[in-house]
Amino acid sequence: MLAAEHRLTSGEGFRRAVRRGRRSGSRLLVVHLLEVDEQDTVSSGPRVGFVVSRAVGDAVVRNRVKRRLRHLARERLASLPGRCVLVVRAQPAAADAAYAELGAALDRCLDRLSPVDRGPEEH
Repeated sequence: MLAAEHRLTSGEGFRRAVRRGRRSGSRLLVVHLLEVDEQDTVSSGPRVGFVVSRAVGDAVVRNRVKRRLRHLARERLASLPGRCVLVVRAQPAAADAAYAELGAALDRCLDRLSPVDRGPEEH
């Protein structure tokens, strides 16, 4: 379970992350990451929200996918930027994916979104 301070619950938070954040996708997931500036009223740590639509499956399947994603996201909180909003949207193929597949897809998406430290620019 994600701690309360890391849960994204407001509709406005979801909208802002999806519209203004950077996006990376795979066959199983689409991840939106919005880094928040200091003036914003988000807590000091990262906040994570999940979108699992009916296209993924019935209620039992959707809840299983959400539980897996919550657990995977909790394990990766330390690697997220300090003040950010992360929205993880499950694709229909996530219903049949194993836990390890979901974890690998989440890692790939997050790796694509993480800033690359290229050092000083050369002219």
